[in-house]
Amino acid sequence: MAGMRIAVTGSTGLIGSALVDSLVGDGHEVLRLVRRRSRTGPQPDGTVGVGWNPLLMQIDGAALEGVDAVVHLAGAGVGDRRWSDAYRREIRDSRVLGTETLAAALTRLKTPPKVLVSASAVGWYGQTGDQLIDEQAPSGSDFLSEVCQEWERAAQPAAAAGIRVVHPRTGLVLDPKGGAGARLLPLFKLGLGGRLGNGKQYWSLISLADEVAALRFLIDCQDLGGPVNLAGPAPVTNGELTAELARQLGRPAVFAVPEWTLRAVLGEMAVEVVGSHRVVPKALVEAGFEFLHPDLESIVAAALGRPGN
Repeated sequence: MAGMRIAVTGSTGLIGSALVDSLVGDGHEVLRLVRRRSRTGPQPDGTVGVGWNPLLMQIDGAALEGVDAVVHLAGAGVGDRRWSDAYRREIRDSRVLGTETLAAALTRLKTPPKVLVSASAVGWYGQTGDQLIDEQAPSGSDFLSEVCQEWERAAQPAAAAGIRVVHPRTGLVLDPKGGAGARLLPLFKLGLGGRLGNGKQYWSLISLADEVAALRFLIDCQDLGGPVNLAGPAPVTNGELTAELARQLGRPAVFAVPEWTLRAVLGEMAVEVVGSHRVVPKALVEAGFEFLHPDLESIVAAALGRPGN
């Protein structure tokens, strides 16, 4: 990529902020889709704020004229709070309505972007136990799977208009600045970490650096379209992650949280903690992407900021 004009939603989240920093650092012009009017127009970091309100399906479409690519990451955090009926609606609407709004706006442009990278998640597959899953696997039937299916379908008008649409189905991004990493790593550093449930459930990890590199690869790789798993090539169990975190930190990991406790504390959301996704990035690897952190040891080292990672 060279000198591109790229619009990004969800640009203040863990992944979005790292992606924007990477793009701006390489000289690309970045448009951030933002909800606060005070953040529209030129920003101190060199980006430009473009107004939108995904829940009201409002967007400044004219400001998107001339963009080369769009990376759509916006959506309410799945792990931010218990899943009340109201929050379940927010999880769904923030993804589906936002994608519908964005896709419709792109189809109305005189010169549409070449690619829309529209986020999804490995939750699309549902709970898959120890079965190895690639992009050809069927969808699941639980709440998050249904949300992901609607989320991906909402981008179809853009594909029908001739825009290359890619759905990065992201796994667990391990980083101390957000997501599960922000909750797990401090506990392990204090010697209070341990496995969750029986520890046998598979987690499809990816480092933040690889997540950002993969998103940029999807923008540039014209051969990729449709679903693409964004997870490291070697899924691990929660127990294996627990042991590696303890080893690299030199801390004990003797605590274990029983499944019944997780369900009592987290409610329905506990299924994402004790559930299992053994997902591999077949399409990404076959397209030639090379991971910076391909295994558990290097992913954990990167999350801990160890030298050389």
